[in-house]
Order: sequence, then structure tokens, then C-alpha cells
Amino acid sequence: MTDFRRGVRIGVDVGKARVGVARCDPDGMLATPVETVPRDDAAVARVLAIAAEQDAVAIVVGLPLNLRGEDTPSTADARAFAAALRAADLPVHMIDERLTTVSAHSQLRSVGRNQKQSRGIVDQVAAVVLLQQAIDIEKRTGNPAGEPVPPQEQV
Repeated sequence: MTDFRRGVRIGVDVGKARVGVARCDPDGMLATPVETVPRDDAAVARVLAIAAEQDAVAIVVGLPLNLRGEDTPSTADARAFAAALRAADLPVHMIDERLTTVSAHSQLRSVGRNQKQSRGIVDQVAAVVLLQQAIDIEKRTGNPAGEPVPPQEQV
């Protein structure tokens, strides 16, 4: 096992109506759901507030690609959201989130929740899935998972 930089990471699943937020413990053992944030003008500020409340050392944002690994209509939106988060001077990485929502729905069905019952939490569960994937990769490789979002240039 490689060195793992200790600290809470925040996972973010960006959707058109809602943003799922998850966190992991400082040792990166387990990702857990935190909150479903309404997707409005205050969404970025709320996610950054959660990161501050949790003393996060990094944020991982899901990168929605199609099954061939190509951009989708949601890709630019997620990249813009991640760039807005990066303005807070906290490291942000984007990780391929293919099938995380499918996996989240499957997990919720396995505990007896239908899609309608899951609407309010499926984004959190998707954030948990992508964050757990990211911390597992980081623990295995010693490097943050995904592609880093560069800091915004000062104007």
C-alpha cells in the first residue's frame, strides 16, 4: 500500500436539478452521504461551505462521459461546476463517473427503495460511489484519482 495523504475528501455528483455530496473519513476508509443540494445559484457556495465544515483537503467531482468515454451534454456543465469549486483554492479532481448513478439506483433497489422513493438521495449515493472509487484509486496508486482542475487565472 502506498502513502495516502490523510484528510477528508468531498465527492460531488453534479446533476441538472440536484447535486449529491458525500464525504470520507480522514483515513479514507469509507465514503458516506452528506447532503443533496438543490441545483441553483447557491449550489457552488453550499458545496464549498460543506467542504469548509468538514475541513476537506480535496474535492472529487464526477465527470459524466458516455460509455465510449466521450463527452456528453452534461460534461461541460460538470466541468464548469468543478471550475467554480476550484476558485476556492482547494484541489479539485474530476473522475470518470460512468455508471455511478446506475450503481446507486441498483444499491437503493437492493434495500427495497424504488426510483420515486430514491429521488432525494440517489445523487448522494452516486457521490458516495464516485468518492469511494477515487479514494480506493488514491490509496492504491498514491496519487489523486482523475484529472486535476487547474486553478483559475487571476484577472
